[in-house]
Amino acid sequence: MEHQINKSDQKRDFKSLSKSELASLLEEFGLASYRSDQVFQWLYQKGADSFQEMTNLSKELRNELDEAAVIKKAAVFKRQESKDGTIKFLFQLDDPNEYKVEAVLIPDFYDDGTANRLTVCVSSQVGCMFGCSFCATGKMGYFRNLTHGEIVDQVQAINEVTEERFGKKITNIVYMGMGEPFHNYKAVMESARIISDPLGIDLSPRRITISTVGLTKQIKQLARENLGVNLAISLHAADDEKRNQIMPINESLNLDKLENAVKFYFDQTQKPVTYEYLLFDGFNDSIEDAKKLVQIARWAPSKVNIIMYNNVAGVELKRAKEGRLNHFMKALSDASVTATVRRSRGDDIDAGCGQLAIREDGIKGKSLVKEAE
Repeated sequence: MEHQINKSDQKRDFKSLSKSELASLLEEFGLASYRSDQVFQWLYQKGADSFQEMTNLSKELRNELDEAAVIKKAAVFKRQESKDGTIKFLFQLDDPNEYKVEAVLIPDFYDDGTANRLTVCVSSQVGCMFGCSFCATGKMGYFRNLTHGEIVDQVQAINEVTEERFGKKITNIVYMGMGEPFHNYKAVMESARIISDPLGIDLSPRRITISTVGLTKQIKQLARENLGVNLAISLHAADDEKRNQIMPINESLNLDKLENAVKFYFDQTQKPVTYEYLLFDGFNDSIEDAKKLVQIARWAPSKVNIIMYNNVAGVELKRAKEGRLNHFMKALSDASVTATVRRSRGDDIDAGCGQLAIREDGIKGKSLVKEAE
C-alpha cells in the first residue's frame, strides 16, 4: 500500500503550498516522492482543476486526495479586447469575499501580422495600500495578498488563450498589475520559481520582470536570492519633492535609500535595472526633470522606460504631450541614457490598472493615504 492519507476537517489548498511544502505534505500522506513532481506538473503545467484529472494517479488515490485537499483556482470572470489587440482579463478568485483581480495580455506583432512578443501583466494583490495618486488600483486600497497559485493561474489561463489564438506560448511576464509585488514578496518569488520551473510554465527567469515602487529591503533581498529575474522600479519622478506628491511611500523610503538599494542590487547580481517613468503633462516632463532622471540612471547600469500614461477618471495628472515627450527623450539621448517609449495600449478597454476591478466592486481597503477629515 503506497499511501494512507490522513483526513482532517480543514482541507489543504494545494495551490497555496510551495513546491517543497507540497512535497512534504504528500510525504506526510505516505506517498512516494516521485508523486510530488507528478502532482506539481498537473497543477502548474497541465492546469488541472481537480484531482480526478490526474490520470497517472490511481483512482483510489485521486478519491482520497479529493477528501483531504482542494485545488482552488482563479477563473476568468470577464474579458475586454482592444482594437490594438490588448486583452484585459478580470479574474474571480475562489474566495468567500468574491474578490477580483486583473491581468492583461499585450501582444506585439511582426509586420506580417504574426505574433512576436506576448507579454502578460499579472496582479499580485487584491488592491494596493501604497496609494500612488495616478493609479486606479491605489484608489481601491489593499484587501489581501494573492497566493502564488492565484498568480500562476493568471499566467496559465492567458497562456491557453495565446496558444489557441497565436499558436505559441506567452514570451514575457511582468509583475506590474494590481498590487505592490514586494509587499507580497514570498508568494511573488514562489510564483516566479513555478513559472520558470521545467515542470511549471517553463519560462526563462530572464523573461520575468518584477516591479516595485521602491521597497528597499525587498530589493536587497531579491539581490541576495538572485533568481535571475529582472528588476523594474516605478520611479515616475526624479526628485523627492515631486515623488512625495504622487507616491506616499517616498516619504519613508526616499531616493537616497533607493539609490543605496539599487547599488547593492547591482553589486550582488551584475544585472541592470529598469526605471519605469510615467510622463505627466506639466508635472515631470521638463528638461530639468530629464536631467535629474539622467543622474538616477547613472546609479548603476540601467535603462529607462518612458510610459505614456493611460488617463484615469478622477486623476488630475494627464498624459504628456508629444512635443514635451520629444524634448524629454532628446535630453536623455544627449546624455547617453538608454531610453524607450512605451505607448499606451488598450485605451478603449479600461486599460489603466485596476479600472475594471474598481468598476465591478467599488469598495475601499487599507491605504497609506490618509483620508481627509
